[in-house]
Amino acid sequence: MSPPAPELAIDVRGLSKRFGDRTVVDGISIQVRRGEICGFLGPNGSGKTTTIRMLCGLLEPSAGQGHCLGFDLLTQSRQIKLRTGYMTQKFGLYEDLTIAENLNFISEVYDMSDGRQKVQQTLARLGLTERRNQLAGSLSGGWKQRLALAACLLHEPDLLLLDEPTAGVDPKARRDFWHQIHLLAAEGLTVLVSTHYMDEAERCHRLAYISYGKLLTAGTMEHVITTSGLKTWQVRGAQLDRVITLTANSPEWMAIPFGAEVHVSSTSGADFGAWMQAQINGHHWQIEAIPTSLEDVFIHLSQHAQDNY
Repeated sequence: MSPPAPELAIDVRGLSKRFGDRTVVDGISIQVRRGEICGFLGPNGSGKTTTIRMLCGLLEPSAGQGHCLGFDLLTQSRQIKLRTGYMTQKFGLYEDLTIAENLNFISEVYDMSDGRQKVQQTLARLGLTERRNQLAGSLSGGWKQRLALAACLLHEPDLLLLDEPTAGVDPKARRDFWHQIHLLAAEGLTVLVSTHYMDEAERCHRLAYISYGKLLTAGTMEHVITTSGLKTWQVRGAQLDRVITLTANSPEWMAIPFGAEVHVSSTSGADFGAWMQAQINGHHWQIEAIPTSLEDVFIHLSQHAQDNY
């Protein structure tokens, strides 16, 4: 195996995980530069959480190799764990302890000599000082999210792995959370974050999309959209359900409702306006070519992915 690349926080190749006869993650390769925010996307059950757990040393890969933070993924998992913060999907702290008690406990787990000072600094950084004596179980989703992030940052990790961290929180809490993430990345912290929200994906420096255990695309948002080969049209007018019905019988078109309009995409190179005219001469819909969005690409990828169940 080649030595670790110093500019890469994550550099893994051919990563796979099997549970019995089922392959949950199948030959994934991911590279994330230090200080980057990488969005990790894909439908539920696609293998994102399993991949994250392999990256931080909680699960041993069935196949593959690579490095995280310069440490060998297979033989130096303990060193990786000590330098990584992992925020799980489900709130995992003690709900019958206060915010401060939870963080003090974590500082003791890491045997931090300056733990009390680090707790105070982390509370202040994430706006938790005034709530320090509030029971964790009484917090709203947004405040639990802040506490979970504080717990991940307390030992000053070099890599932050966030597994759908903003699921179920309100838009303001999501915006505040991403503001913190960008501040941390500006200070050199590397972040891999899984999300279903396209507005969050657009905030990332790079993206990786996984479906049914396979990596389908990776790169900047512009690269992902360009290499998808999709052309997209916006359709407006009355009885848009007829547009969806017409395209449903033709596999070259993908029609998705977007409020009071329908977006139709295709990789065939055909012109949708001309196709519609051939179906219904003198139709009444307004059809306009528009830039393909990230959401268009990911819906297309999801629809064409092969189930690994």
